[in-house]
Amino acid sequence: MEFKRLHGLVAAVHTPMHQDGSLNLDAIESQANHMQAQGICWVFVGGSTGESHSLTLDERIALAQRWSQVRQGSKLGMVVHVGCNCLEDSKSLASHAQKIGADAVSALSPSYFKPKSTETLIACCQQIALAAPKIPFYFYDIPALTGVQFSMPQFLESASKSIPNLVGLKFTNSDLASYLRCLQLQDSRWDLPWGIDEHLLGALATGAQGAVGSSYNFAAGIYHRVIQAFEAGDLAQARAQQLRSVQLIELLASYGYMGAAKATMEYLGIPVGPPRLPNGSLSGDQKQSLYQSLSELGHYPCT
Repeated sequence: MEFKRLHGLVAAVHTPMHQDGSLNLDAIESQANHMQAQGICWVFVGGSTGESHSLTLDERIALAQRWSQVRQGSKLGMVVHVGCNCLEDSKSLASHAQKIGADAVSALSPSYFKPKSTETLIACCQQIALAAPKIPFYFYDIPALTGVQFSMPQFLESASKSIPNLVGLKFTNSDLASYLRCLQLQDSRWDLPWGIDEHLLGALATGAQGAVGSSYNFAAGIYHRVIQAFEAGDLAQARAQQLRSVQLIELLASYGYMGAAKATMEYLGIPVGPPRLPNGSLSGDQKQSLYQSLSELGHYPCT
């Protein structure tokens, strides 16, 4: 299958919400404009950063539909995450994503009733991928959140036989040895965007050419400089910029990452609103404390 590879930075975008928790689809235009201004060429819609498991099926469909409308006439590529615990819901989301012109779909593993083998995981992915057979499918490997962990080289070798539109993985897994094996597998045929922002430099040294991340929403400049310095052979500068990423993410995590990340977007003028429970929101005092800490660390306004 011919497809556009997910090279460069792919922003895992937030799902914008009003203060009462309802979707704020009107804010997506601001998000899209912000991404393009920051040099982001791809968006990953409805993933972990997008709080997909806190959304109803209808909300996820509406979210993807609105992104499809907003990106018309732009150069923004769009990957729609369609993973659910219910495979029938995943199939519906995948079919809808293909219908609205998504460039690709991605799905993480069911995680309540977990697949007990690589073969069962592949069977789940096959059902989802074949619901959108005309567009690429990426398995979203994120064992820290799903609790599902199998050999990804083995997954790719086996799944390629039964999923014709499988093109790669969203690799949100710190196992760089496995990542290297996947990159070299089958004459390097697979597209493997990296998924851990604070480990980007290590992934670049291993061979990554693209990355999907949450902090690319508000700190893309840091990661552009990591990539530029690495490609120029200036490892000291690349490490310095990667350290800024580590410090930034540790700071946000100390407040509760999702709420702090959305609060940072709010400061930048992008009205993504608060997260939904069980993710917590920041109080007004916490926001002011966060903004002061960002300033003191030289991350303000996260450029």
